[in-house]
Amino acid sequence: MNLPKSVEHPGAENYSLAKVFGEGLREEMEKHDDFYFFSPDETTSNRLSDVYEASDRAWTGAIEPWDVHLAKDGRVIEMLSENVLFATMAGHILSGGRGCMASYEAFLPIVSSQIDQHLKFLKQSKEASWRPRYQALNLLSTSCWQRQDHNGYTHQNPALISSLLSKPSNEVNCLFPIDDVAAAAAWEFMTRSKDVVNLTTFNKNLSPRWIDINHARFQLTNGGASIFQFASDDNPEIIVCGIGDIPTIEALEGIKLAKKEAPDLRVRYVGVAALSYGAIGTTENKLKPNDFNDYFTPDRPIVVNFHGYPETAFGIFSHYASPYRLEIHGYEDQGSTTSPMDELARNHCSRYDIAASILERSGRYGFVRKFQDIVLDNARYASQFGVDQ
Repeated sequence: MNLPKSVEHPGAENYSLAKVFGEGLREEMEKHDDFYFFSPDETTSNRLSDVYEASDRAWTGAIEPWDVHLAKDGRVIEMLSENVLFATMAGHILSGGRGCMASYEAFLPIVSSQIDQHLKFLKQSKEASWRPRYQALNLLSTSCWQRQDHNGYTHQNPALISSLLSKPSNEVNCLFPIDDVAAAAAWEFMTRSKDVVNLTTFNKNLSPRWIDINHARFQLTNGGASIFQFASDDNPEIIVCGIGDIPTIEALEGIKLAKKEAPDLRVRYVGVAALSYGAIGTTENKLKPNDFNDYFTPDRPIVVNFHGYPETAFGIFSHYASPYRLEIHGYEDQGSTTSPMDELARNHCSRYDIAASILERSGRYGFVRKFQDIVLDNARYASQFGVDQ
């Protein structure tokens, strides 16, 4: 992969996170004969079809001339049962093999109990000196709740993030790459890690490129967080944080909107790339309290835009900071078959909601109604025309 060592204009160009993971899957298959990819039936719709350049789907029935990417020795395992796919992958990995599974975010919680059993096995296996270290069990979670304008409420469920981050075993990493470069760093982390479960969440749509590869790698090896200098001021009045690709877009756009209304506003933006049990960062590199204060200051208000349920992020951030400093935006289980911006606004995750929170938390109360009216106007427009204004 040709990864940039500098990004001159953050947010100016769009790239595909999904394509990076597709390329990564292909490369792993080419390097390792025992690497299998498990997917219900959405490999192509999830933009991961580069994997077919290394292997076809496994197929034991008759293969017709019009069939595409089918072979009796294929290592892409597709079956519309997350339970069967997960159990097969877990058995393969515990037998010394390699693998990865992808599914829609709303359907991955189906295997939550099976992940629990795998984590229990890992915990017990560490007590036996003769047990080997196992390759990480890697899950790609895509087709996320913010972009379900054609599937709607039924396809919105980031609950697996909350479930996994509640495990005291400390053997789970939840990764949130924000662009294609961060996706490459996340894939590097996933393929080299052992004895853990990695859940990586991303949207399959094009996303702006924000950071370079050194920055992305730094986040995953130094506590999971970093200051984005291009979006930060000296001596900030308020800290804004994004966790996830679309939450990052909305948080950074929210800062722009707030500064347009209040040009004297001083903001610092902190990006978070990973969460683990009770902490920002990975199981290997958790953010230390002193480093948290360096990034988030000891006393300024913090507005967080999170991909999952707000309570999950609140629980982690409250280990570092007083709850009175925190305002967490996230998925509030509000959905419909509606437009992308209206979907975000229903859950108070849109750029307008973030802008209103920034201004209110920094003591500028006169602008909140303006942004609320914009959200309501867009909701009426989306309801009538099916698209955002």
